[in-house]
Amino acid sequence: MKRAIITGATGAIGTALLKEFIACGTEVLVLTRKDSARNGVIPVHPLIQVAYCGLEELCSLQNDTGRQYDAFYHFAWAGTFGDSRNDMILQTQNIRYALDALNAAARFGCKVFVGAGSQAEYGRVEGVLKPLTPAFPENGYGMAKLCAGQMTREAARKLGVRHIWARVLSVYGPNDGANSMISSTIRKMKAGETAQFTKGEQLWDYLYSGDAAQAFRLLGERGKDGKVYVLGSGNAIPLREYIMQIRNAIDPTLPIGLGMLPYAEKQVMHLCADIGELTEDTGWKPKVKFEDGIKNILNDYITDNR
Repeated sequence: MKRAIITGATGAIGTALLKEFIACGTEVLVLTRKDSARNGVIPVHPLIQVAYCGLEELCSLQNDTGRQYDAFYHFAWAGTFGDSRNDMILQTQNIRYALDALNAAARFGCKVFVGAGSQAEYGRVEGVLKPLTPAFPENGYGMAKLCAGQMTREAARKLGVRHIWARVLSVYGPNDGANSMISSTIRKMKAGETAQFTKGEQLWDYLYSGDAAQAFRLLGERGKDGKVYVLGSGNAIPLREYIMQIRNAIDPTLPIGLGMLPYAEKQVMHLCADIGELTEDTGWKPKVKFEDGIKNILNDYITDNR
């Protein structure tokens, strides 16, 4: 891949994908809001070009670069946490933005559009999540992700653009959102607080951002047109075991507030990806163990707080 475009490049997956592309010698055009507080995490590198463009501006974005791009990666999404996940008007706008991103991809000459879906598209499922597992989302965020994937797939077919949709389970790593379970747990434990949790019985599938980035790169290169892929590590363990590994990496003597919080309404209790088709089509397999990924985050944390 010679050139790629990325929206939402300042999150855990986006920043990891930028590093992945730099290592591969791929030129990248980053589309980001001018007022984003996270623009500082975008690497300054000869292969990285930044263009200021919010989601609402994608519809009018024109290719004035004089270059043709190969792939468009759409990660940007408004309303990913808290009550905003059920803001139906906002989530409906995200569907339009995804279609705008696809049309922008066509204007830039991209041959493939890779969209970031979510496990929320499935709703609550007991067992391993496969590409063809029936999807019954239970919140506006999941409903909009499902619709965006379906609509962009059909629109891409008409545009002659290859379409890939990756339903992401739980990705962690440097530059993750401050409100994620792992980020908030690390912040509280580093401050000496007793972090509070549910009983932690949920079976969860965490994937390191560097592994996720390699998967996305390979999907752009080798993913099959029109397919849905499930992106995770392929292994699930109780959430409390992840929490204990984080605690042990910071300070094994810290108390853990397991069982201090009730389970949320409609709590998802089982997340595990079937990565068989992803591996078969791209050759990708996860490499980073959870404890090693946490060490990487802590190393960045120490560097950022010196």
